[in-house]
Amino acid sequence: MSARPWTNWAGNQHACPASRVEPTSVDELRAVLADAVGRSLSVRCVGAGHSFTPIAVTDGVQIGLDSLRGIESVVRAADGSAEVTVLAGTRLRELTARLWDLGLAMANLGDIDEQSVAGAISTGTHGTGASFGGIATQVHALELMTADGALVRCSREENSELFDAARVGLGALGVITRVVLDCVPAFALHAVEEPSTLRGTLAELESIVAGVDHFEFYWFPHTDRVLTKRNTRLPGDAALRPLGKVRSYIDDELLSNTAFEGLNRVVTRIPALIPRVNAVSARALSAREYTDRSYRVFASSRTVRFVEMEYAVPIAEIGWVLREVDRWLERSDLSIAFPVEVRCAAADDIWLSTAYGRPTAYIAVHQYHRRDHREYFDAVETICRSVDGRPHWGKLHSLGSDELRDTYEHFDDFLRVRNSMDPGKLFGSEYLERLLSDPHQESMPSTAIERGC
Repeated sequence: MSARPWTNWAGNQHACPASRVEPTSVDELRAVLADAVGRSLSVRCVGAGHSFTPIAVTDGVQIGLDSLRGIESVVRAADGSAEVTVLAGTRLRELTARLWDLGLAMANLGDIDEQSVAGAISTGTHGTGASFGGIATQVHALELMTADGALVRCSREENSELFDAARVGLGALGVITRVVLDCVPAFALHAVEEPSTLRGTLAELESIVAGVDHFEFYWFPHTDRVLTKRNTRLPGDAALRPLGKVRSYIDDELLSNTAFEGLNRVVTRIPALIPRVNAVSARALSAREYTDRSYRVFASSRTVRFVEMEYAVPIAEIGWVLREVDRWLERSDLSIAFPVEVRCAAADDIWLSTAYGRPTAYIAVHQYHRRDHREYFDAVETICRSVDGRPHWGKLHSLGSDELRDTYEHFDDFLRVRNSMDPGKLFGSEYLERLLSDPHQESMPSTAIERGC
């Protein structure tokens, strides 16, 4: 008997798993994997369902890790940092609040904190800041359960190649059970948000990014207007001056979510209104400044449903990319209501990280879930690919293994580690085989073939 159908947060991915299980211990997880092997069913893990791709889709066994959550241990260093061991299903929102109580923080976060630790790592979730890497760069060690139920630990010193692969592992190597995070002393963020112009921001982008800890901006398509966000790190004992409840509700809930949802419903019916609405919205933005706990500033509330594509491009190319997107929109009949988000990250050494080997800028484009995204996303993808862009693993794109191999130096090394960790492709799926096709294997083993609803 099949489990209930599953849908991701955005509502654009659906699955009909043969069963849905939520183990409460490592021993229960081992039994689940043994049962799946015995029934020739593939296995996929799912966290919060915040990926827009079919990466969690399976008609086999879908494993939820929500019952494997919490902090197991904290090993403190003399400088105030700590190695924190966390169970894989722990949600970032829960973890960051608990870390603050312990006088600790994650060095960087994305702008959504609903994901599980394992899910955020596996898909390459990142934040912004030229000197800071994505969440996976904060991993000190991790533990995986393999198809035969063995627990394997990896770090820079132990099983180092597996560590290089597993930090952004796409759920293809095994089930992450524990993660050891390098955490820093708790810190506050001083946030300055203010409107500006796209032209002016791009002209000064290099100096702006170099001069502030965490910088990002949102461009309103069909206009020259942007909203910039500058976040500066302060000691954890700095005086906090958070937004007042009324201002926070008006800006972050009423305008950014409730009113924005209403606007999108209207412009979905009358797309011709979008350029005018964007111009009015951009000019109506007012500056604001506040100081709060780091995790509260990093993350934002998102209730308006959308689909998203995000590409990582060499940071020197982001100005050209945005100008090309603007030119395409001028030529196109399409109108886009969602702002375009631009962030940056430091280079890292993780094999399948979108920032592998180069300082990176991210361009994220969105479309309201009731509107067709394909023409817009295809155009932006073509522009980003022309500068060797790499797609975010949890967001929509059209690339397969041939294109991905061209942009990842260690792509075949990842496949080699995958073949050694999961030769029977227990953790496979149709979608993963599109991403990770191995030219040395003629066909996909039966345990990885999806059978449909």
